[in-house]
Amino acid sequence: MIEGNSLIKKLTSFAFDDIDDMFRDLQKKGITPIDFGIGDPKDPTPEFIRNAAKLSIDKNASRGYPLYVGTSEYRNSVSNWIEKRFGIEVDPDKEICTAIGAKEIVFNLPNAFVEPGDYILIPNPGYPPYLKGALFSRAIPYFVDLIKENNFLPDLDAIPKEILNKAKILWLNYPNNPTSGVASLTFLKKAVEFGKKHNILIINDECYSEMYYDEQHKPHSILEITKEGVLSINSLSKRSCMTGWRIGWIAGEAKLIETVKKLKTNIDSGIPYFIQDAAIAALSDEKHVEEQRKRLKIKRDILVEAFVKAGLENCSPKGTFYIWQKLPDTITGTELCKKLLAPEYGIVVSPGSFLTETLNSKNIGEHYVRLALVPSIEECKVAAEKILKAIHF
Repeated sequence: MIEGNSLIKKLTSFAFDDIDDMFRDLQKKGITPIDFGIGDPKDPTPEFIRNAAKLSIDKNASRGYPLYVGTSEYRNSVSNWIEKRFGIEVDPDKEICTAIGAKEIVFNLPNAFVEPGDYILIPNPGYPPYLKGALFSRAIPYFVDLIKENNFLPDLDAIPKEILNKAKILWLNYPNNPTSGVASLTFLKKAVEFGKKHNILIINDECYSEMYYDEQHKPHSILEITKEGVLSINSLSKRSCMTGWRIGWIAGEAKLIETVKKLKTNIDSGIPYFIQDAAIAALSDEKHVEEQRKRLKIKRDILVEAFVKAGLENCSPKGTFYIWQKLPDTITGTELCKKLLAPEYGIVVSPGSFLTETLNSKNIGEHYVRLALVPSIEECKVAAEKILKAIHF
């Protein structure tokens, strides 16, 4: 009998598959759940973006395979957006490459830069493909805890020397999923210096860079520090409600991007032209992004107020569209999740332990839940009332 290899056999299900199962179980009971589980915006992709795609389909009716690294028009639009947003000049030909959404490039990148047995430094909690990409590249993951006492930033100074000697990549993700932490320029500079000192590639996943709640916490890009020895990943998924379109980019030092392009051309194909043209339209407009931030702030305030009224800690996020809610030590995230799934509540949230590794028999996400602010404002109001009824601490 032919079976999967030893690595595949060891893999658990993707955490968000379990959330999907919870959602479907409620539906089978005839309940329409309010779903804060998966970070998939429910708002439609703006009409002007969809229209750009429709026009492009006819324009490119006879065009063949798309370019692996993206059209010059798309890469130029990314370069222009980066310059306007972060004040950095990035060469569209040498310092940018397209990505089929962030997940694809996150998972595949280690294959370009590590040898079997090298270490990859991974935030804990963190986006699951950081770990899965490390495992499939035959690297060894080393987890760096993100805790509130350190503003959900990794303690780089606490990483053992013997690990640093074999580490090749440090994954950062700011604004952070799931903790909603943000990184200052001071921290990003420290991370860059850390990378140079130990010859470690620093990669910042910046997919939530446009989700923030005030100018004081407006996120920075690691490219503002330098392009040397660093890579930045971003996408249109959250910024422009384009999760299903699968388009993003990676930017950084030309030599590193050259390596990424070599990897990409041997793994996948280019992004369809109509999707690239839709992304160009999305990047040309900031109004829809600003409107989304206003809606997110309303949702955030509704839910945070409910948790505080229920006796929980104020965990109001500064960035992303997640609430990383701390619970008392008397209840776990899994227990609260199950309680909210009861038919009288019908609310789906993610247990913090789903996004956090259990290390030395301890899971630092055990007493957290994550809420993705993707339901409508009205649904958030209904959920807030139900949360107040469900939680009494």
